[in-house]
Amino acid sequence: MAESSPAAAASRGLTRRGRSAAFALRELSLLPAIALTIVAGGLISNAFLTTANFFNILQQSSELSVLVIAESLVLIAGKFDLSLESIVGIAPMFSGWLIVKDTAMGGSGIGLDPQLAIALMFGVGALIGALNGFMVVRLRLNAFIVTLAMLILLRGVTLGITNGKTLFELPPSFLYLGSAKWLAVPVSIWVAGILYLLFGLFLRYHRLGRALYAIGGNPEAARVAGIQVERVTWGAFIVAGMLAALAGLMLTGRIASVVSSEGQNMIFYVFAAAVIGGISLNGGRGRLLGALTGVLLLGILQNVLTLALIPAFWIDAAYGAIILVALILSRLSGGTAQDQ
Repeated sequence: MAESSPAAAASRGLTRRGRSAAFALRELSLLPAIALTIVAGGLISNAFLTTANFFNILQQSSELSVLVIAESLVLIAGKFDLSLESIVGIAPMFSGWLIVKDTAMGGSGIGLDPQLAIALMFGVGALIGALNGFMVVRLRLNAFIVTLAMLILLRGVTLGITNGKTLFELPPSFLYLGSAKWLAVPVSIWVAGILYLLFGLFLRYHRLGRALYAIGGNPEAARVAGIQVERVTWGAFIVAGMLAALAGLMLTGRIASVVSSEGQNMIFYVFAAAVIGGISLNGGRGRLLGALTGVLLLGILQNVLTLALIPAFWIDAAYGAIILVALILSRLSGGTAQDQ
C-alpha cells in the first residue's frame, strides 16, 4: 500500500494537470476565430484596422462585458438570472428620474444629488438581486421562471416611470463612466478590464470563488464540505444585480441619456458570449478568460458585419448560429450535455 501511494498521488497529479490543460485549451479555443474575424474585417473595410475602431469595439463591448461577468457568477453557481438586462434599464432610469427636475421631460421634479442617485442605483441592483436570491434560494422556486418574470416586471416598471420618455440633460458626473477617458482610453474599457482581472482572481483563488464552483458542481457535496450553499448563492445574485446596475450606468454615459428600452435583448448576447466562452449552463465549470474571448468575438463580429452593411437581423441570426455551433463542438469534444 505504501509503495502504491506515490503512484496514486502521481496519477492524481497528472489527472489534475490534464484537466487544467483541457480548461486552458477550452478558454483559448476562440482565439483562432477572433484572428480570422479580424483578418476578414481588414479585407472588408479599410476603417476596420484603425485604433479608433478598436477602441469603439472595446467600448461598445464594455457594458456587455460587465453583464457577462455578472451572469457568469450566477451560472457557475448552477443558477440563471435573466432579469439582469432589465436591471440595466431600471437602475439608471430610476436614478435619472430622481435627478431630472423637469417633469415635462419625464423627471420626478426632485432634483436629487447625482452622487446620491448613483448610490441608490446600486441599491436598486442589489435589492433586485436579493429578491431573486430569496425566491430561488429560500422559496426554492425555479431560477429560470423567477428571473424571466422579474425581467418582464422590471421592463414594465422602467416604461412606466417616465411613460416611455427618454431622459436627457443628465449631469456630467452621472455620465462619467461612459463618456470620460483615462490616458486617451475610454473609462468604460478600464472598468471592464479591471473587473475581469479582479473577478478572475476572485474565482480562481478566493475561498468564496472556489465555493461557487463547488456549489455549481455538486451543491450537496458542497454543503457536506461546510460551504454555506444558500448564503453564497444568494450573494452571487446580489453581486450580479449590482454589476448589472453598473453596466446600465456605463451604457447611459455612452449614449448620454436613459432610454426606456435600455438593456433590452442584452441577455441573449450575454448568454451567447458566456456559452461560446466555455461557461457551463450546468454550473461548476468555466472561467472569465473564456467569457472574455466570447465577448470579444461577438463585438468584433458585429463590427465587421456592420461595416459590411449587413442588416441587423442577420447579425442576430449569426449570433444564434454561433451558439449552436459552440454547443455542438463542446459536446463532440467530450463536454457534458447542457441539461438545464
